[in-house]
Amino acid sequence: MLSATQGLRRRMLTLPRRQKRVAMIVADAAGYIGATLAALWLVADEEILTAGAVIVSGAAIVVAIPVSWAFGTYRSVVRFMGADLYVAGLKSTFVAALLVALSAGLTNVTTAPVRFGVAFAALSLIYIVGGRIAARMFLNRRNEHREPVIIYGAGEGGARLVAALLSGDDYLPVALIDDKSGLHGTRVNGLEVFSPQRLEELIELTGAKGVLLAVPSASRHRRRQILERLANYSVHVQTVPEVRDLVSGRARVDDLSEVDVKDLLGRDPVPPKRELLLGSIAGKNVMVTGAGGSIGSELCRQILRLTPKRIVCFEISEAALYRIDLQLKKLSAARDIDCEIIALLGSVHHETRVREALQVFEIQTVYHAAAYKHVPIVEHNIFEGIHNNVFGTVHTARAAIEAGVEKFVLISTDKAVNPTNVMGATKRLSEQVLQAYNSRKPGTRFCMVRFGNVLESSGSVVPLFREQIRGGGPVTVTHRDMIRYFMTIPEAAQLVIQAASMAKGGDVFVLDMGEPVRIEALAQRMINLMGLTVRNKDNPDGDIEIEYIGLRPAEKLYEELLIGSNVSGTEHPRIMRADEEYLPYERLDELLVNLKNASAALDYDLAREVLIRAVAEYVPMNGIDDLVWLQKTGTDEPSTDSTVVDFPKRDS
Repeated sequence: MLSATQGLRRRMLTLPRRQKRVAMIVADAAGYIGATLAALWLVADEEILTAGAVIVSGAAIVVAIPVSWAFGTYRSVVRFMGADLYVAGLKSTFVAALLVALSAGLTNVTTAPVRFGVAFAALSLIYIVGGRIAARMFLNRRNEHREPVIIYGAGEGGARLVAALLSGDDYLPVALIDDKSGLHGTRVNGLEVFSPQRLEELIELTGAKGVLLAVPSASRHRRRQILERLANYSVHVQTVPEVRDLVSGRARVDDLSEVDVKDLLGRDPVPPKRELLLGSIAGKNVMVTGAGGSIGSELCRQILRLTPKRIVCFEISEAALYRIDLQLKKLSAARDIDCEIIALLGSVHHETRVREALQVFEIQTVYHAAAYKHVPIVEHNIFEGIHNNVFGTVHTARAAIEAGVEKFVLISTDKAVNPTNVMGATKRLSEQVLQAYNSRKPGTRFCMVRFGNVLESSGSVVPLFREQIRGGGPVTVTHRDMIRYFMTIPEAAQLVIQAASMAKGGDVFVLDMGEPVRIEALAQRMINLMGLTVRNKDNPDGDIEIEYIGLRPAEKLYEELLIGSNVSGTEHPRIMRADEEYLPYERLDELLVNLKNASAALDYDLAREVLIRAVAEYVPMNGIDDLVWLQKTGTDEPSTDSTVVDFPKRDS
């Protein structure tokens, strides 16, 4: 049951705008009458309740209300008034006081019209500003059960966030902390600013359940330092949007979100080189295979912004193709981009379909992102991985040569380096296919770009961990010592596009992935920054348990980006060019024939042997784990053997 005060507040908030204005005018009329009489009492010795006083009071209403209207006092929404309230109040009361003082002098109500005008202006200003502040405080609902939070950052972002939260129902800001010592002890919107060293004390004193990170202009490196500090406390950490989103209007300061995993990595993106971005795209016809995937779709979005003449999205999944086509058309309309967008269903297995698409749409640049990249799934579906990753690349590359494509870019992976699994081996073989084709000077320049894991992609640990934490755990980590390289999807796509512009033919570009990340540490930080604690033997009452489930078939503890050490820099500080050996075209062609025969016969042993011979660095760390093969052979479950399987000696 609502209290009488809450009921009145709700009725006032739900009144139509016209009725609210009428109520404000009536209240102001009463206020101006009061200000007139009070001013007369202050400056006049004679009786104030006279006919002249009534006339002046009426004149005050007749004059002041239109003046206030003219200066916009009644156009502002009381609940959200800020500095505009003071400006409008000063202007309207100054003008109204001049006119009311003049009327008082003409009617001889007072012998001191100037003093009367000054008193009237002061009292009216107090009423206009004070009354609306009081109304704003009353109308801005206060939920007694709001969550107490501490704001990290006492700059403009923090001040705006405090103001926004004070008028809301969800959070109650109780203190601010900031690294700048000059701000300590000052007040922002009524809240004192403290040193971060006092955070633990403040949490205990205020009962704060969360910390809101209000440093929208801070670099990712700085945000990571702050988050590492906050991870030591059992408080839920959320962030305000970055400054570019606030400035562009895409976000508001009170649009709080969970900590972006990009901030946990602390990796500041390097500004792109415009000429490299445009080199292979601007004014050209571009195709992206696997256009609906994590990397493929981001490539499409970034390519569209670079104004190609035409972009062809080639995708086997109807649902994924529909999504990316819708996104690109929406983006094109919003930015008024003149680009033909073509959405094609198709498989890279179908060489004729690919060649026809390349020829009909006169494609000049191909970004080949179509591949199966999930290590355990490919390990359980060996021939599908071979068909899609190896022969899909072969078919698309041959089609590109026949169609006269200028540049062909393969999206590769760090798992192609010293692979222990089928996925990595097929991707390394795909790289060699393009290197061998390029050696024959076909007219099409082939290159490949190799990088590690991308955040928030399908199969990434980050969305999995987030879902597991929200579900109460456990968070599953394969091994305590597991490390991975990470990069954001937009940065990876941007670097791929820039690398392609530097391709001379046969290039293996390697992206600088920064420092590797321990997966266990990532899980712990994500748990802590969501205001929870890790449950273990040292903390049996914790919230979320980390469960170590062991390495999956053919999974490595760590990944590498280079085969050997022969690497050189490029025009971009985060793109390197690797010089790596590959099989001669004739030898590779022979092995591909053998691999195709093994696939046609579903000969698992022969397929693995061919992969071992074709990829010199491929050392399987498990047996055959294809699910169909296991069923056929009567094996109960996939191999977990971590020893190297003995296969016939590979050719040199």
